[in-house]
Amino acid sequence: MWNLNNKIALITGGSKGIGKACVEEFARLGASIIFTARKKEDIVRLENELRAKNYDATGLVADAVVKEDQDKIITTIQEKWGKLDILVNNAGINIRKKALEYTEEEYRKVIEINQFSVLEISLKLHPLLKISGNSKIINIASVAATQDVGTGVPYAMSKAAMLQQTRSLAVEWAGDGIRVNAVSPWFTSTPLTKGLLKEEERMQPIIRRTPLKRVAEASEMANIVAFLAMDQSSYITGQNIIADGGMSINAI
Repeated sequence: MWNLNNKIALITGGSKGIGKACVEEFARLGASIIFTARKKEDIVRLENELRAKNYDATGLVADAVVKEDQDKIITTIQEKWGKLDILVNNAGINIRKKALEYTEEEYRKVIEINQFSVLEISLKLHPLLKISGNSKIINIASVAATQDVGTGVPYAMSKAAMLQQTRSLAVEWAGDGIRVNAVSPWFTSTPLTKGLLKEEERMQPIIRRTPLKRVAEASEMANIVAFLAMDQSSYITGQNIIADGGMSINAI
């Protein structure tokens, strides 16, 4: 029973990091997947990897914040399957700066992608999720949504808003057979954090604060997302699963 057989899933930002790990784990568990990325070469590379394993996964060049691309995603799913069982809102960005150093364009860009596009895609996909009758939305948030971890104010704001969106839609859409949850990772080894985690002065405080004494692997986040996407998590909705190696309970 611990599988995603016959499930149809959309994973945004699916060519790298946690998104890619989710695509690979969902495929291994038997789901049919459509994933998005902004670069064609990233899509082709991952598609080839997955097809070599006989997995059912299709990539789509799309930017989550562009309205035309959002509509392209919805149209593709509508024409190919006519419904959607799982939506993983993973696409996002960060610009790490002190609050006073941001330009208006920079902080608006972070919030547009991390907050507004997630809401817009969820709203546009609601009809297809409702048709499923047993669908799940999993939003990839961050521990920055609830604690200051030095990732920048706009990023933290956008992820905090994502958590409240998760809670509110979980209540509003429960009657439509849609469960909505979030996963909040701590520092995770991905292409986006690779450079930062190589800096000894940044890495040591992270390890010191984390009881498990390491950063997470992207696959560890994907495992949690996969559980929330399964029918086995059927009584969980409106929750934020904090996956931080114990960081948030480590007072000293």
